[in-house]
Amino acid sequence: MDYTITIYLNQYWKDDRLAFSNNDSDCMTLTGDFSEKIWVPDTFFANDKKSFLHDVTEKNKMVRLHGNGSIAYGMRFTTTLACMMDLHYYPLDVQNCTVEIESYGYPMQDVVMVWHNKGSIEGVDKVEIPQFTVVKHRTISTVEELNTGTYQRLSLSFLLQRNIGYFIFQTYLPSILIVMLSWVSFWINHEATSARVALGITTVLTMTTISTGTRSSLPRISYVKAIDIYLVMCFVFVFAALLEYAAVNYTYWGARAKRKAKRLKEQKLQNNEINNADYDQQQHETIELQQVRMSPILSLRNRQTFNYESAETSRMPPSLRMAYPRPTFSMRGGHTQLRRRGQKDTQKKKKVLNTLKKRAKELRQKMPSVKDVNKIDKYSRLAFPSLFLVFNVCYWCFYLLQ
Repeated sequence: MDYTITIYLNQYWKDDRLAFSNNDSDCMTLTGDFSEKIWVPDTFFANDKKSFLHDVTEKNKMVRLHGNGSIAYGMRFTTTLACMMDLHYYPLDVQNCTVEIESYGYPMQDVVMVWHNKGSIEGVDKVEIPQFTVVKHRTISTVEELNTGTYQRLSLSFLLQRNIGYFIFQTYLPSILIVMLSWVSFWINHEATSARVALGITTVLTMTTISTGTRSSLPRISYVKAIDIYLVMCFVFVFAALLEYAAVNYTYWGARAKRKAKRLKEQKLQNNEINNADYDQQQHETIELQQVRMSPILSLRNRQTFNYESAETSRMPPSLRMAYPRPTFSMRGGHTQLRRRGQKDTQKKKKVLNTLKKRAKELRQKMPSVKDVNKIDKYSRLAFPSLFLVFNVCYWCFYLLQ
């Protein structure tokens, strides 16, 4: 990151060759062009990116020469300086930016740079920045060892605290309102599918738009910022509200499908019981008929056989009555088939599947069954605001109390 600042830079030194009077109060103010005819320090800004000297209406440079050879050399210019910002707590962050002044060619053996006095920095308290507030500033003097020599470096450090008012109204407050808007679906009837789905999708897309707009004004950094955490959690709450309706809808229609399947199964069982009763009755009649046919009393057996044949043949056309065969009954027995040794893998897979099904069934039984889907909405009306309130308390306490 970088910042732009306009500086009035005044440098002081003494050159005995320029002394013209024994009275120190005698001084002359000269134009900036005079600096090209005398020795001046080769001062530069170590963290400078781009600078320019103001030249309206003339070059903003001044040389003031005192009688004992003391010189005050001032200029006004605007510079863009680099500032290595840590955006982990953005936009609740505090940044430390510096102005680093150093001699470019003269090492400490030739030029030693020091701050003029304790009041070397003036006007910082009156600076007004739209996004930051200057908390405090301090002057630092360090020694830099480079390949070309050892140099004195003077640094002015600013402690800047970012103003959060803009982000409250542009990011945080809209995000809170969107999350609260997603809770409205908990008071809408679960059968109003169009209304609840449209509301959920609208809030999700709105949170996506807010997140995209916020990130577009920031550099592409890899680590997570404070505002990213807040927006992601808001997105999670909005998306969870949409999933809550999916759970309600699935529970409602799943319960109806289960009841319908159970009702059909009961009807099928009843039909099977009726069919089994009819079949048992037919079997009982057949057994009685066979017992009569096998009776040792010849007259009874002949009479029953004659009655059976006459009763059966009377129902047939005349052409088929003589050829009608007697009914025969047979009982089929079941048999078991042995599996081969090559099918052991199949058996193992079936055992694993059966085990998984059994465990899934146990988990399904342990899960509380919801008979009334409206209870899910009732619990959500309390759970979602409570969790969101807890998140906000933890978030603001963590970042504001740092």
